[in-house]
Amino acid sequence: MPKLAINGGTPVRTAPFPGWPPDDPMFLEGLREVIDSKVWGTGGTKVPELCERFAAYHDAQFGVAVTSGTLALQVALQACGIGASAEVIVPPYTFIATATSVIAANAIPVFADIDRDTMCLDPKAIEAAITPSTAAIIPVHIGGMPADMDAIKAVAAKHGLVVIEDCAQAHGAVYRGKKVGALGDMGAFSLQSSKNVTAGEGGLVLTNDRAKYGHAWSIANVGRVPEGGWYDHRLMGWNLRLTEFQAALALRGLELLPGHMERRDACATRLMKRFDEIEGIGYQAFSDGAERSAWHLFIGTYDAEAFEGVPRDRFLAALSAEGVPCSGGYNPLYREGLFRDGWDPESCPWACTYYKGTVDYNSVSCPNCEELCEERGFWLFQSMLLGTEEDMDDIADAVVKVKENVGELRS
Repeated sequence: MPKLAINGGTPVRTAPFPGWPPDDPMFLEGLREVIDSKVWGTGGTKVPELCERFAAYHDAQFGVAVTSGTLALQVALQACGIGASAEVIVPPYTFIATATSVIAANAIPVFADIDRDTMCLDPKAIEAAITPSTAAIIPVHIGGMPADMDAIKAVAAKHGLVVIEDCAQAHGAVYRGKKVGALGDMGAFSLQSSKNVTAGEGGLVLTNDRAKYGHAWSIANVGRVPEGGWYDHRLMGWNLRLTEFQAALALRGLELLPGHMERRDACATRLMKRFDEIEGIGYQAFSDGAERSAWHLFIGTYDAEAFEGVPRDRFLAALSAEGVPCSGGYNPLYREGLFRDGWDPESCPWACTYYKGTVDYNSVSCPNCEELCEERGFWLFQSMLLGTEEDMDDIADAVVKVKENVGELRS
């Protein structure tokens, strides 16, 4: 008689984990205020309030709201003067927008490997990837874990490079006493539907640099400048403005964030404690200087050798059958179709006459990323960490059950 649910046994858990976005009546209240105001877009109060409060929460002076996290990265790049002829170093273990935002800014993404334990961009790999064309680095606080910003900024200072933080998964994360987002030149956040603060879609750019703030604001506001008039267009810009409705949702999400972070901290701590007791199962390490993860993802690690050689994907299928939603996560970005065979070296930005470098994505190899993506890493999602410690025990118990009955996965 099989014991594992994947083979017909009784699962450890049938109850759902907490859903997302959270149920909260104040979301509707905020939307009602916007409807009653009769000002749904430009000229309302919610967007400026969101920019001010979101920036202040993240220890930044200035914030610009835009329509997506992808565009937040692109705006930040352009506000920092990154464009034609520039190479930008990015990790391959991230959502594709980290790299495509670089292309959209007419610059060239260059992949550098991640640290095996923290899963964030490895400062030593950054150093090795620098060329005369390198202009910027985009460290990603992956899963909500702050990258090793001191080491990254030291490399940037040595070579005169811009640092733009990709904080799409890191709302409220803390590095050496400060929240992420304005530790470098600029930071970009996402408000997409899965994010720890969500408006369905949207993004924010943060900075402590007034000039860069003004440039970013102008790009997002059809070339106007903060101190100018309605028909005073001084730069090339687009209409990338957030609506009042989205700002109202994000404002309520920002209010809920501190309580949600406490719950995620407690659940992640419980889960780490339980995983420490299971041979072959680990989790993302804290970077040097990282004090608090946002836990957008709980990234676990799997050692097949401790599970009698059962491949990671087979383990994850068994864990899912036990009632624990999980995923293997990303593919290395340079193996996505866009970079494998979808890019055209004869077109911009690669063929830009200003660009003097060369890049061949088919020859890229980042061993730590490849191992994590293909054999070792797995994800548990942020909404699961809004559950109880008993929920975390169910997750750990399901892993233990799979391990104790791993022979069923080999037959």
